[in-house]
Amino acid sequence: MSSNSPSAARRTNPLRYLIAVAVAVALAVAGYFAFAGQQRVPDATFTLLSGQKLTTADLKGKVYLVNFWATNCDTCMKEMPQMVETYNRFKGQGLEFVAVAMNYDAPMYVTNYTQTRQLPFKVAMDDGSAAKQFGNVQLTPTTFVIDKDGKILKRYVGEPQFAELDQLLAKALKGNAA
Repeated sequence: MSSNSPSAARRTNPLRYLIAVAVAVALAVAGYFAFAGQQRVPDATFTLLSGQKLTTADLKGKVYLVNFWATNCDTCMKEMPQMVETYNRFKGQGLEFVAVAMNYDAPMYVTNYTQTRQLPFKVAMDDGSAAKQFGNVQLTPTTFVIDKDGKILKRYVGEPQFAELDQLLAKALKGNAA
């Protein structure tokens, strides 16, 4: 009986692994196709910390980033200084940036973080609608790169490859975005 136990365990482990991989691939494919149909930026309204409203229509004609983040997200906190550097490097060329705090983030934490870090770009609190309109964003950070025509050039889930992001922004800001 003990000789059958190890071989039975060996047979179930690869099967469990294959099922997990199949589920992961299915979710990735579903996510890709759900997003692939949405090449254009959605109509969304952001409520800035100042209370001012900003819409994606207001941003038409500009290259901009929409970054969904949260103060309790370690990767968000790690990438934020680089996001500030990226914004500062490209703002003179017309880059806009909206950092959208997730609806579960406490407004006082977002305000405190924004003020103590002196974030130089627009910061908004989401009520859940912007995340939903941008393809039901749930993972943070998620960053969208949007060109002057309102086309979504790239979606980064997790920290972007900043060299690639810089190249994409430079190209979009010159008006040669493909």
